[in-house]
Amino acid sequence: MRHLARRAIALTLPLVLPAALCAVPARAAPPGAREGWRLVAAEPFDRRIDDAKHPWRPDGDGPSSPYDVDMYDNDGAYFDTVGGPAFRAQLATMRTYRKSFAFGEHGWLTAELAARDADGDGEPDAPPALTSRNGVARLDEPAHQAGVVIRSTRDLPAEYRVEMTLRGLDFGGQRDGSWDYPDGRINGYSPKGCKTNFPWASGGDFARPECEWADVRTDSNGFYYMSIMDYRQVAPHNNVFVHGHRKVAMDGYNRYKYAGSGLLYCNPVTKQYEPYSAGTGNGVNAIFMTDDRRYAAMPGTEYLMQSECGYRKGGAIVSTVDLKPELLPDEPYTFAVERRGGAYTMEMSGVFAHAGRATFRYTRSFVQDGEPIWHYNQRPDEYDGRFNADWTWTGPGGTVVDRDTWPAGSAYPDRFMIGDPHMNFYEGSARVDDIRMYVPE
Repeated sequence: MRHLARRAIALTLPLVLPAALCAVPARAAPPGAREGWRLVAAEPFDRRIDDAKHPWRPDGDGPSSPYDVDMYDNDGAYFDTVGGPAFRAQLATMRTYRKSFAFGEHGWLTAELAARDADGDGEPDAPPALTSRNGVARLDEPAHQAGVVIRSTRDLPAEYRVEMTLRGLDFGGQRDGSWDYPDGRINGYSPKGCKTNFPWASGGDFARPECEWADVRTDSNGFYYMSIMDYRQVAPHNNVFVHGHRKVAMDGYNRYKYAGSGLLYCNPVTKQYEPYSAGTGNGVNAIFMTDDRRYAAMPGTEYLMQSECGYRKGGAIVSTVDLKPELLPDEPYTFAVERRGGAYTMEMSGVFAHAGRATFRYTRSFVQDGEPIWHYNQRPDEYDGRFNADWTWTGPGGTVVDRDTWPAGSAYPDRFMIGDPHMNFYEGSARVDDIRMYVPE
């Protein structure tokens, strides 16, 4: 069956790098030098980038599409099952358009943009954009029914450090103490028209009109600062798909006026958990994914969360630190993920609420205390199949089984992603600079 395609991922290929980037001057540390690491690729965005030079192309998401991955794709069997025939009817009301282009030295980075055409005029509606100016990349997404990400073009090596500098952020969260902005936006979303998670959900009545689906304005907005994904053609998809393909992630999940118990804020000074409302809605979730299912009705993997407040598996999502977007660009943030010595490390540096200027690092082994990091194995010999499972889904469309979610003999590449990969959530803009990759010295 088509959804088994992800199981046959080829072995990780070595990243081919220009020789000039592999030599470090003997007497002068290069910009961005990190002790114990050798800089092998860097993008300062000094050269102009403009996605308008690249055409939008229709994408049918089917087996012939380069974006076809598994049953959780935009047209996947999972949605046929939980949505029934109504899902296909809804999907037929729109068309997906994509564009992809490599940039940076020897094309080591790739931009992936996606948008929908709902009015049938053959062009994307309110498409996102990726440009650069004055040494900073601009990711602009005027509508939530789209996505824009920067990813690694090739598989990351066996050990690495990847990092980026954040110089601007406007993907929701409170501003001046309010979720409702003076310009009329709501948690970063435009107030015009209805904005819902249509047509992808984990259940419910798929025959509902678009405006009767879940309102994303009063749900959440967010941004992926750095995430390691488990498949090659990393690009925007529906949010259900994305939640099943992350290994580790540092992202924002900015819940509008949330007062429930499903989110917590860690105060890194007192080292105590506080209600989500104690923060400003600009938190960073630093999450290691594991093999357990977090949700009964969708394929999201369970969260392992470490912060200055301790360790949690599952339960409330923890905001590890609280950003202060009003300080950007003068006080930028750096986000990094390392894979080294059989472990992943997430790192964030900058000026944070309560803590001031600080660096926070959290490390977990590939398998620690019996908990694996989801799809950590880049090679078959790194893993023996002990966490394999079948996931079964039922709904109006019948029953479908996702067999062998992590079998022996499997291999999953590491590829990093920055931006918004959700084609039915999130809206705003961000400014990104200095994407770098290192390998151990």
